[in-house]
Amino acid sequence: MSTVLVFLEAKSGEPTRISLEALAAGAKLASATGAVLAAAMVGTANGTGFSALGAASAIYALDHPLLAHYTADGYTAACVQLISRLQPEFVLFPHTYEVRDFAPRLATRLGRVLISDVTGFQADAGRVTFTRQLFQGKLNGQYRAASPAPCLISVQAGAFRADAPTATSVAIETFVPELDASAIRTAPSEPFRAAAQTVDLSSAPLIVSVGRGIKDEANIALIKDLADALGAELAASRPICDAGWLPMERQVGSSGQTVAPRLYLAVGISGAIQHLVGMKGSQCVVAINKDENAPIFEIADYGIVGDLFEVVPALTAAVRKAKG
Repeated sequence: MSTVLVFLEAKSGEPTRISLEALAAGAKLASATGAVLAAAMVGTANGTGFSALGAASAIYALDHPLLAHYTADGYTAACVQLISRLQPEFVLFPHTYEVRDFAPRLATRLGRVLISDVTGFQADAGRVTFTRQLFQGKLNGQYRAASPAPCLISVQAGAFRADAPTATSVAIETFVPELDASAIRTAPSEPFRAAAQTVDLSSAPLIVSVGRGIKDEANIALIKDLADALGAELAASRPICDAGWLPMERQVGSSGQTVAPRLYLAVGISGAIQHLVGMKGSQCVVAINKDENAPIFEIADYGIVGDLFEVVPALTAAVRKAKG
């Protein structure tokens, strides 16, 4: 039986949200192709992060002192050795900065193809066609690997919905790659520390996002009141951040953050493709816009056609009343 292998990325020993999305994509691909799902992550086998990988039938802890800090050389060599052992049909990664750094090197080392930033796939008669977006989401491209297995895939954030982590009953196997310090050509420095005010919208369960329909910077307070009432993060489309009304760290879209909250409330956002690319993975989208033909309504689960300056205060009051 063939194998779908998913390499997960961890922070503080726990798999990141986008890694769990990649695992969900791997589970879907394994089901569609009749393969076994395996997961691998750097860490020790007794690490708590491995206990949440219940979807996998096999779990590997890549454990070596030279993997304690990320280096492209170390990660590439470790992945090559595990792939050589398992001989998977497909290898999946979350599309992160680290993966963008070492996955092309890994593909070259294996003499295989890497299809990056994948948003979906279709399996037909054992052949899998992958979808990735072009020109900031204006076009979809269809890709199929022509080279022998394994096919390497990186999964776009928010493209696949990660289920709640489930406890695993699988025995975690330690995999110790053979690594030589002389082959590690870079010296890792201290991990990047973001500024204290930086917002990680990608992990927010509730988001209220504002667009140019707000008209004036002073009106942002109206949307912030609604976000505060809901206990949600405040976000925005690009024009709001370009104008300096909200910091760039709160921008959602192709040139901002990609999000996948349980609820995405779009206020005064028309729904340009560049914005939709960043929030299409949201579980529930509620749109407020006075233009009934706004593109945002095409993807919204619920739509309110009305003046946001009337709707938002009423909604804020209703939320506060419901919460007591």
